[in-house]
Amino acid sequence: MNKYKSAVVLFIAFLVLGGFVIFSNAEKAPAQNRPVYWGLTGNDVSRLQQTLYDWGYYPGPVDGVFGNTTYRSLISFQANNGLASDGVAGPATWAALGFSSGSDPDSQPAPAEVSRGVSNRDETHLLARVIEGEAANESFAGKVAVGAVILNRLESAAFPHSLAGIVYQPGAFESVSNGQYDRPLTDDSLRAATMAMSGWDPTGGALYFWNPAKPVSPWVWTRNVVTQIGRHIFAR
Repeated sequence: MNKYKSAVVLFIAFLVLGGFVIFSNAEKAPAQNRPVYWGLTGNDVSRLQQTLYDWGYYPGPVDGVFGNTTYRSLISFQANNGLASDGVAGPATWAALGFSSGSDPDSQPAPAEVSRGVSNRDETHLLARVIEGEAANESFAGKVAVGAVILNRLESAAFPHSLAGIVYQPGAFESVSNGQYDRPLTDDSLRAATMAMSGWDPTGGALYFWNPAKPVSPWVWTRNVVTQIGRHIFAR
C-alpha cells in the first residue's frame, strides 16, 4: 500500500513539474511580429525602432509610432541589407533584424489616424478601385503610392478639387478609360487605399506616375522624377 501511495505521489509530482515546464516554455516563446508600416503604432513598432536605433539607423525617439523618421530609417536599413526598399517591415525585414517572421497580414489593425481629411467610405472604395486597376500586380507600397498620387492631386490647383473629379478627369487614368478599375476589388487594394488616406505617401509628394515600359507622352519625362517603385515611375 505504501508503495502504491508513493507511486501515486510521484506520478502527480511528475504531472505538476511537466506542466510547469510547458508553461515556462510558453512564457519564453518569442513574440510574433506583424508586418508594420507607416501609420501603425504599438509594441512591435517600438521593437523595430529600438533595433534600428541600436544598429545606428534610427535617431529616435522609441515611441511606438511609425512616422516619417521610422520610415526613412527602415528604407535605409532595407537598402543596405539587400531587401526590397518599400518601408514595410515584413517577414524578410524582421528576419534580417533578428526577429521571427510576422503573422497573417490580415490581422493588421486599422491605421492610427486619418491625416488627409478624406475619410468617406465611398471615396476609400473609389480610390481602391483605381489602385486595383493601375497597380494590381505591384507591391503593397506600390499600391499605396498610386493612391498617394491621386490624393496629392487634391492639394494641387492644377487638378479638380474632389476625389471623383480627379479619378474621372478625361484621360487621367488608363484603368478608368478601359474599365479595368471595375475588376473585383482585393483586400490589399482596399487596405492600400486606407493607408494612403491615412497619410502614407511612399512617393514623397508625386503628382504623376507611369510605366516606362508602355508608350507615354514625352511630356511626362519633363517632370521632376522623385522615385521608382516597382514598375512605376513617380514624379512631381
